[in-house]
Amino acid sequence: MFEITVNNRVIDAEEGETILSALTRVGIRVPTLCHLPDLPPMGACRICIVEVEGAEGDGLVPSCSYPVAEGMRIFTNSRKVINARRTLLELLLSNHPDDCLYCQKSRDCRLRKLAEEYGVRERAPGKRFREKLRDLTGASVVRDASKCILCGKCVRVCEEIQKVCAIGFVGRAGRTVVAPVFHQSMNVSSCVGCGQCTLVCPTGALVEHSSLDSVTAAVGDPEKCVVIQHSPAVVLAVAEEFGLKPGMDVPGLLNAALRRIGFRKVFNSAFATDIAIQERSKELVERLKSGTNLPLIVACSSAVPFIEEFYPDFIPNLSTVRSAQSILASLIRTRFAEAEGIPPDRIFSVASAPCTARKSEAAHAVPGGEAALDAVLTSRELLRLIRLYGIDFNSLIPEPADIPFAVRSTAGKLADVSGGTAEAILRTTHRLLSGRELKSMKIESVRGLDPLKETTIRVGDAEIGVVVVSGLGTA
Repeated sequence: MFEITVNNRVIDAEEGETILSALTRVGIRVPTLCHLPDLPPMGACRICIVEVEGAEGDGLVPSCSYPVAEGMRIFTNSRKVINARRTLLELLLSNHPDDCLYCQKSRDCRLRKLAEEYGVRERAPGKRFREKLRDLTGASVVRDASKCILCGKCVRVCEEIQKVCAIGFVGRAGRTVVAPVFHQSMNVSSCVGCGQCTLVCPTGALVEHSSLDSVTAAVGDPEKCVVIQHSPAVVLAVAEEFGLKPGMDVPGLLNAALRRIGFRKVFNSAFATDIAIQERSKELVERLKSGTNLPLIVACSSAVPFIEEFYPDFIPNLSTVRSAQSILASLIRTRFAEAEGIPPDRIFSVASAPCTARKSEAAHAVPGGEAALDAVLTSRELLRLIRLYGIDFNSLIPEPADIPFAVRSTAGKLADVSGGTAEAILRTTHRLLSGRELKSMKIESVRGLDPLKETTIRVGDAEIGVVVVSGLGTA
């Protein structure tokens, strides 16, 4: 540990760390566009430049990759630094579309916010925007190369964290773009629809494939019976976005909001989660007794295509039980339609879930040829829909979900947290094999945010081992 001086303030720094990490640790903000905290520095955008007294050249260095040294004097907002950052932003914007008013990511665009912060108000003289085609072929993700600033964050997340390698840098010099290999479209790439690229993209170059237009059109169609199912994870997103306080009946408020929008019926996906847990537990018991296709792999909507694409030898190990979203969609199209006397083709079925991969899942036809779901809204899309209809949560009174798909067990809700599905299956499997419940319903060893968790439970003379994996790269 030694001392460095930043903006005439003395702070402590550690040997081997970068300037950016040292400044971030003490709360000194430096803007970035390409930096990912958990990965080695790339230094592609140069927005994080700072002035280091005595450094070679003009003294400007990228703070994300430049190591600290004892006695170093750093200036993060000198006139030279501000002018350099402004110039870099002007260059990035010189070949960027002027569609911020209707860009899907306008509220969260990091480039727009930095341009506003540094007073960049017009395109650099003599520069002309070159439009590129949008790739709309992906069921989950839309790629718009016109808005790409080549920061590389999406490429690194896809390759280094998710280990999918669906996109990369294609071409050279001014013709470089981020795309699948050989400029292929997203629908024929190895993309599994996880959506992690959309989370890190600082612009609107990668966004989820929106279903808002089809949903709003269906809500306004008097001939359609529009129903929606939502998961517990979506409820948390709504509470956080609209500042709803702990202790409020947020699921009830969301049910009321969705009915105000025009959804005829509002169902809880956790009802079908209970069904899925029961069926997967029975499947596990059958495989344990027969000794075939073990271990049983219960995979999420992005992990299933990941295994099919990269580890086909494990396809027989995948659970044959469909996801809760698909189970409830089928029940709505059959049992609900029959009970209400509604022709199935008049039902417009919507699901709201936090993962973009649910869109890819819904796009696959079920046996028989028809997709049970008409649209999937991510949490972000649902929040935009609520704002579109001007819903004020302060004026709402909580309402229950609609019968018959309203009840759930604690396991149905637990399944939306890390390790929750494994815990619920272990509880149920123990009861199926032994005829009694676990002494403690909590299995702490599978809870928490660790990417890899392992545990065993004893049922009579047998031990059942379980591994909980978070993230495709960890798998």
